[in-house]
Amino acid sequence: MGRYDDIIDLPHHVSTTHHRMSMLERAAQFQPFRALNGYEDAVQATAKLAEEQANKIDTEEFTDA
Repeated sequence: MGRYDDIIDLPHHVSTTHHRMSMLERAAQFQPFRALNGYEDAVQATAKLAEEQANKIDTEEFTDA
């Protein structure tokens, strides 16, 4: 006998007190970084700064030679 053989064929429970969540409502539960206001802006600003610094280093290498 398998570990879950006694429950595998039971019908799926449907709540009588809570409505079924839409896919959008369910997905909203799994957005942990939404709570971090400004997170995406900070990431983009850091990426832009890093790119500018890399371009500056590349330019200096060619002008110093």
